[in-house]
Amino acid sequence: MLSERVLSAVMRRAGDQFLKLQPQMEPRLPAPVAGREYLLYVHVPFCTRLCPYCSFNRFPFDEERAVSYFKRLREEIRFVADQGFDCTSMYVGGGTPTVMIDELCKTIDLAKTLFSIREVSSETNPDHLIPEIVDPLVDRVDRFSVGVQSFNDSLLKQMERHDKYGSAQEIFERIRSIEGRFHSLNVDMIFNFPSQTEEMLLHDIEMLKASGTNQTTFYPLMASPAVEDSLKSTVGRVSYDREYRYYRILTEALSDSFEPASAWTFSRTGGGMIDEYIVDYEDYVGVGSGAFSFLGGSLYTNTFSLSEYTERIDAGMTPATGQRAFGKGDRMRYRFLMALFGMSLDKAAFERDFGVSIERGLPLEMTFMRLNGAFETNTAERITLSAKGRYLLVAMMRQFFIGVNNLRDQARDALPDAERTLLFGDGECADASGQASAVALTEDAERSPVP
Repeated sequence: MLSERVLSAVMRRAGDQFLKLQPQMEPRLPAPVAGREYLLYVHVPFCTRLCPYCSFNRFPFDEERAVSYFKRLREEIRFVADQGFDCTSMYVGGGTPTVMIDELCKTIDLAKTLFSIREVSSETNPDHLIPEIVDPLVDRVDRFSVGVQSFNDSLLKQMERHDKYGSAQEIFERIRSIEGRFHSLNVDMIFNFPSQTEEMLLHDIEMLKASGTNQTTFYPLMASPAVEDSLKSTVGRVSYDREYRYYRILTEALSDSFEPASAWTFSRTGGGMIDEYIVDYEDYVGVGSGAFSFLGGSLYTNTFSLSEYTERIDAGMTPATGQRAFGKGDRMRYRFLMALFGMSLDKAAFERDFGVSIERGLPLEMTFMRLNGAFETNTAERITLSAKGRYLLVAMMRQFFIGVNNLRDQARDALPDAERTLLFGDGECADASGQASAVALTEDAERSPVP
């Protein structure tokens, strides 16, 4: 699709400029705005097995290292509360947040005592859908998100997930076993994998419908420049040529049971919580090594180094070491992207916040979307998306998150040698061919707490 190619090229160039960080020298994050509600993002950077191309901050699980980390993580949460932030929602990502269930529960309980938390979301992996992990979270977590990616065994094997998390049938049965235990049970899926056929996609959707989940997020396959060549030489060239066709297939197949909650999230009628919290919260605070915050128009990145994270927390300092201040134009584009990704843009709120109408503030963006039939409605009050418009937002967010992953790769490249050895020196990660990288990069998208 020509419009997708144009969007992808523009977003790729914009990302190169948009996500360049400068050193952050202040000992604290900026103070909160009085009366504003914030989201608390909590990052747990440990996994029992690593995928070598995953750009998210993660390290091989070690109990002593993890216990020490969780202690500092809770201390950072206290720092945030002491600054006067009031967080009304909490999202725990990773890594694997449920890797130490007792520590996770203590962290959630602390946040609920310090903030006005109304809802908690946590990610997990299919092998953690067992009573000893699920039971303690039932009364603590409102939205539980499980990374499945596919219910096809051949795809799971290609993605190096079959041995790690079980067969498609085993995963399906685990999801069925926790049906109804959480207010929102989300299942993450991938579409447009090179070897995925239309029949495979339709089978995934039928299994999903039968699983009992009340929400699903279908991410398009995302491949950053760092892994495109390895993917091409192993599982095939990643192409976006059929992405729109597959998106139309899945939206049509889901339509009898699910309705769109965002451009790539679908909820059963009356159930679910939107997957992408950055749609609801423009400002948020990230805690933990590798977490990002967005406050007052600036992006802050916490150090990816566990040792530096420990040192800075013990010294009573913010672990944020990078910063990027965004101008008015960038903030308008961010609002445009995130609001429309969430299916609707409030024109009055846009003009109130930026002092200019969206037509005058973003004339090129508005013209492009209008000429390509992206708007279902475009009134004086509100913009909503057509079916084609939802796909164009999928393409834009795909490129945006690829840019975010490139930023994470840069941060990881700066790790001390000892910590780089933790990531790359044990040889127990997914194979170096790049097959697992496609999944890792796609999984990053759901967790990405950046504008």
